[in-house]
Amino acid sequence: MKKAKNRKRVSPILIVLFVFAVLSLAGYFTYKYLLETYRVVNVYVEGNVHYTDDEIKELIMTGDYGDNSLYLSHKYKNKEVTDIPFVETINVKILSKDSVKITVYEKALAGYVEYLGKYIYFDKDGIVVEASEERTDGIPEVVGIDFDYVVLHEKLPAKDEDLFLKVLNITKLMEKYEVDAEKIYFSGFDEVTLYKGDITIKLGKEKDLDIKIMNLNAILSKLEGMKGTLRMENYDESTKRTSFEKEEDSPDMPVDNQPEEPGEESTAP
Repeated sequence: MKKAKNRKRVSPILIVLFVFAVLSLAGYFTYKYLLETYRVVNVYVEGNVHYTDDEIKELIMTGDYGDNSLYLSHKYKNKEVTDIPFVETINVKILSKDSVKITVYEKALAGYVEYLGKYIYFDKDGIVVEASEERTDGIPEVVGIDFDYVVLHEKLPAKDEDLFLKVLNITKLMEKYEVDAEKIYFSGFDEVTLYKGDITIKLGKEKDLDIKIMNLNAILSKLEGMKGTLRMENYDESTKRTSFEKEEDSPDMPVDNQPEEPGEESTAP
């Protein structure tokens, strides 16, 4: 009878260590591959108004993996943002292994008021979004709202709630018809005045505000370069009645745009 050959048995521990080493090595090379292959080279930013492209990149592409497209697309997949003023949501989309597109969805701002040396921005619901020492272009200043205090992320405490609703209505109309006036003023007589460049626009009371603001850009285009007051208190769809009171140092109005006598009522085309 033949004797069985002696065979050395491999320890299970060695097998486990070997498998672990192989997996670790594979994981390491996979990790290095993902880091190098998906390293961001090209970044495209859209939707940003309050921040420059470079500022958005600095705010988003942070941390050890801030330049990795896979990490960024996972972290910012329609993510609601709470730590960046003026920004509501950010989405990062991979265009290619080394290219991403950052889409910024900013909070819809109705306007700002000045308070204690700061610009207090509020949204269309009247919620205070940010208190900043810098003024942002494209957001109108609102004058004529009385309030005693401001709390971030709470509604602006306007004493006259109806007046505040009027602010929101006008800013919505301005956005709808792409009117970019720098200031909105509410007088104690419930009359509304807009300021755009060197033109003061008297809109009067709330009556026919939609019609007035809808036609405002067309009227202002004929007053380009002028200084003075555009009176639209009596403007409506049927009469389209306006008048322009030119300031003394204002250049002459183009012949095609002049009313028969400066300062008298004229019909806007």
